[in-house]
Amino acid sequence: TIKRPVIKLQTIICTFSVLSVAARADFKSRNCSEVREACIQKGFSFAHVPVQEIPGEHLRVCPQGDTCCTQEMEDKFGQQSKQDFENLVDEMSHELRSTFVSRHKRFDEFFLELLENTERSLNEMFVRTYGKPYMQNSEVFENLFAELKRYYTGGNVNLEEMLNDFWSRLLERMFTLLNSQYIITEDYLECISKYTDQLKPFGDVPRKLKAQVTRAFIAARTFVQGLSVGREVAQRVSKVNNTPACIRALTKMLYCPFCQGMPAVKPCKNYCLNVMKGCLANQADLDPEWNQYIDAMLLVAQRLEGPFNIESVMEPIDVKISEAIMNMQDNSGQVTYRVFQGCGQPKPAGMTRSTRGVSDVFNARFRPYSPEERPTTAAGTSLDRLRIVWNAMQHSVVDIKEKLKLSKKFWSNLPEALCVEDRVTAGNASDEDCWNGHSKGRYFPEVQKDGLTNQVNNPEVGVDITRPDTFIRQQIMALRVMTNKLKNAYNGNDIAFQDSSKLFVCVHLIFYNRSVFNSLTRKLLQL
Repeated sequence: TIKRPVIKLQTIICTFSVLSVAARADFKSRNCSEVREACIQKGFSFAHVPVQEIPGEHLRVCPQGDTCCTQEMEDKFGQQSKQDFENLVDEMSHELRSTFVSRHKRFDEFFLELLENTERSLNEMFVRTYGKPYMQNSEVFENLFAELKRYYTGGNVNLEEMLNDFWSRLLERMFTLLNSQYIITEDYLECISKYTDQLKPFGDVPRKLKAQVTRAFIAARTFVQGLSVGREVAQRVSKVNNTPACIRALTKMLYCPFCQGMPAVKPCKNYCLNVMKGCLANQADLDPEWNQYIDAMLLVAQRLEGPFNIESVMEPIDVKISEAIMNMQDNSGQVTYRVFQGCGQPKPAGMTRSTRGVSDVFNARFRPYSPEERPTTAAGTSLDRLRIVWNAMQHSVVDIKEKLKLSKKFWSNLPEALCVEDRVTAGNASDEDCWNGHSKGRYFPEVQKDGLTNQVNNPEVGVDITRPDTFIRQQIMALRVMTNKLKNAYNGNDIAFQDSSKLFVCVHLIFYNRSVFNSLTRKLLQL
């Protein structure tokens, strides 16, 4: 009978001690000084931060138990979460975007400078070798380079027809010079042009040069346009379009620890991955088309290094054209005879002109230069500059190929890149000391797969998988069109060219015309 009261008294004392400890622990947890300091460090200017926890019935995103957050704080945390996420994606995609911007600019400048140096080199060589007859007919060559430049910069130029026209014009000028004792009328010149293919006055040079020039320019132009499209897609997709559900999930992940009095606790990695995969579901759907586009770009990059690269075609073009002219001179008698047979003999121009011989027209015969014999004056300077440009470009081809390879799977890997320890998360997914969305502790839900359809059961972000992002679908279509063009360019086939801005406008219009979009998609998939 005496022991029982002692036991009861000990029990009461023990219970009181436990409650006192719990009360002291509860009092400590309700202190919000750390939250206030963390908010100041992050630049928040709240009208009021509670000194101790307050009831959280007003909260709409964070847990509604006792909290260190006012409604104003939660609202601003939501705005900041949106900004933080946009900044993170912008930061992570900066290198990708800058790669496409800088390489597009570099290659575009290379090709244009290559064209200008080649034209300058040809002009200097022909003035030196051909003299006055060349200068009197230089517009034929000026037009050739003007059309090549117009093609490269996006003009509606049929390369084969343009090159055929160049040789026809050159034949007309050469025939007139070589037969200055006759009156050559416009009608007669038109007749001559009909016999160009049969006569082959320039030997096999036009055929070979046409094959080389078309393949080289198709590859160069398409590669630069491909860089432009990649640049546009990367810049557009990097500007994320946050849904309300995404912003709620980001706020809960990034700032609800503040409201729980744990501002230093970072999210668990798998928790972060589920939030990011939900918020970037549409971006991940870009990845398959992006990877195919990168593969096609790498194929065309091979053409910039192979035998049909633009430099190997353009650098000796002056020599090749001079070879063609030499063939015409060597076979002028036979060419003239066959033209007279087909077009008739033109009227004599009179004694004054007829007495002038070929030697009076050409002050020097064309002959192909070997590299050692090339001019060492101004022409040599242009050639040296051309080679410097090309050497720099060759290094750039190697560089861009490596950069392109690294950019594969960029969009599907973006959540993983964002959820690294030094940016967002607490590190190891099994860490007990990370924020799991409700409290500090391990995160148990399974990490979702990539893409929109795989987010149907995402535990962190409500994603409507029946409504794909129209904007992202436009970028997918733009990449698909560009990939098709790149594959054609790799095979030496040209298709209608549009600059990137027109391409995106076209894709935008097509996308909103659903029947056209579906029809075009089927056709592209059949190619």
